Amino acid sequence: MSFLVSLKKILDRVLEGLVMVVMAVLVLDVLWQVFTRLVLKDPSTWTEELAIFMLVWVSLLGAAVALGRGSHLGIDYFVGKLPARAKLATEVLVFLSIAAFSLLVMIVGGIDLVASNLDLGQESPALRVKMGYVYLAVPISGLFLTLYAVIGLLERLQRLSSIVNRKS
Repeated sequence: MSFLVSLKKILDRVLEGLVMVVMAVLVLDVLWQVFTRLVLKDPSTWTEELAIFMLVWVSLLGAAVALGRGSHLGIDYFVGKLPARAKLATEVLVFLSIAAFSLLVMIVGGIDLVASNLDLGQESPALRVKMGYVYLAVPISGLFLTLYAVIGLLERLQRLSSIVNRKS
């Protein structure tokens, strides 16, 4: 279990650092856009596009940060009313679902999305960046979501096992 704790700490640092960098770029980009528009009276042509790309990255990576912190969106009113064993079993099902979705849709589907866009050579109009690189946010965040879901799943399974063993 100490391996999972160490892995989670490393993931937290890397991911939170990455989100901070992307968010800083987003803030600087928007500030530059406002400066060029209001002060220079000559709006920058590329800043809006970069802001959209950074927002995509910060949103998807931020979802992984939220999952890692246990702050992800959930309706837990009814789950909170369940006995400890049923609550943990429900959480196991939830983490299994998150892991399956992240793996199949975000990683596998995201890799296909990136590959097909790189093959097509589609570029963004202002920055001339290949859109496949922008879409890399999907499989990368899917990887982080899958890792956090597996860690959460293993933690819940261990707790569930200890509850079952105590009652036996």
